[in-house]
Amino acid sequence: IETVDGTAVTITGLEFDSRRVLPGQLFFAVKGTVSDGHDYIDAAIDKGAKGVICQELPERLREGVSYIRVADSNAAMGSIASAFYGHPSRHLKLVGVTGTNGKTTTATLLYDMMRGLGYKSGLISTVTYCIDGRCLDSTHTTPDAIRLNSMLAEMVGVGCDYCFMEVSSHSVVQERIAGLEFVGAIFTNITHDHLDYHGTFAEYIRAKKLFFDGLPKGAFALVNADDRNGNVMVQNTVATVKTFSLKSFADFQCRIVETHFDGMLLRIDGAEVWVKFLGRFNAYNLLGVYAAAVLLGADRHEVLT
Repeated sequence: IETVDGTAVTITGLEFDSRRVLPGQLFFAVKGTVSDGHDYIDAAIDKGAKGVICQELPERLREGVSYIRVADSNAAMGSIASAFYGHPSRHLKLVGVTGTNGKTTTATLLYDMMRGLGYKSGLISTVTYCIDGRCLDSTHTTPDAIRLNSMLAEMVGVGCDYCFMEVSSHSVVQERIAGLEFVGAIFTNITHDHLDYHGTFAEYIRAKKLFFDGLPKGAFALVNADDRNGNVMVQNTVATVKTFSLKSFADFQCRIVETHFDGMLLRIDGAEVWVKFLGRFNAYNLLGVYAAAVLLGADRHEVLT
């Protein structure tokens, strides 16, 4: 990129926290709920930032620095981070899981299952981030766009075929997933939660729905047909819609045959399967995992065994 005085500079990294800026990096001035990154542009430059992405240009433009004004710094950070790390989501099969409950279980079981079937996989969840078998504690349900793309690039680097990630409503609204290309999305359910952030239940639903609105045509949108908001999620998606249910007709169906103190006997698409899980909520999670694995091309019988 070029600086204000026309000098070309090479960007060595990306950062949105002025305290962590290193020489040569591109700084994103992001407007947050607590602080505004625009107030720290000079601090970032003092630490060596050579470029600034901002929604409002500062009054004083400093020599040797490139300033780029954008409509939304968060959205720009997602797109630029994806490009900086070589568009990693294009080089593996990325599946997002959203909903109020069941996200972590669904994403983790998919990760474990696909690794069990011999595929290198990644996991981004509320509990942990895993790059194939190497795991570390997570900091957010969905990390910031820079860290997210960095981890996806690491997954690509070690040959991962899949990545399963929780997609929170916060991350959708804050554009953390901007620039990512998903092959599939799973909707578990919605309950009245996170209204402290979204304000109203309608806004919470809208945030979840935006994820499905942005799916590409070749992706799948797998929704829980027993949640009345399942149909709302896919009203405007161009992805292929598939459904799963414990109560009614759907593309993927399950029934709880027996419940014991140490597990359940399920009938999934006509086949009986014993699982060491309890509760209807886990039956939904397991059915969603089965359906997603089949949609990803896994052998139905291998998945059920």
